[in-house]
Amino acid sequence: MMSKTDWEDGELQYFQYALSQILPYINSEGLSVLHEINKEMFQRIEKKSGHPLG
Repeated sequence: MMSKTDWEDGELQYFQYALSQILPYINSEGLSVLHEINKEMFQRIEKKSGHPLG
């Protein structure tokens, strides 16, 4: 599996949205992936803005 840090922004957004929509039905592995995606998205926002959490 490709590292989340190598994903493009659009890929992160797409899978974050898709997994969020099926959140009540995903297993613990899917939830871990969603957490990793969210973490990567927040890190990118912090990096761009220079401030924690945008």
